Amino acid sequence: MVVRMRHTRSHTKNRRSHHALAKPAISKDESGNAHLRHRISKLTGSYRGRKVIDMTAKLDKRAAKATVAGSAR
Repeated sequence: MVVRMRHTRSHTKNRRSHHALAKPAISKDESGNAHLRHRISKLTGSYRGRKVIDMTAKLDKRAAKATVAGSAR
C-alpha cells in the first residue's frame, strides 16, 4: 500500500514554473531581415550568407500551381 501525500499549491506551482515557453531567438542577416536562428531566411532564401533557395523561382512555381488548380474547378 502506498501512502498518498497531498500536493500543496506551492509544490504544484514550483513544478509548473519549468513549463514556461521561451521566446524564439531571432537574428538579423546582412541585409537586415529577421529570421529564426539556425534556419534560412524566408524572405531571401539565404543561410549564413549563402543563397540556398531561389525564392523568386519558388514563388513563381507556387503561383503557377495555384492558377492550374483554380482553373480545374
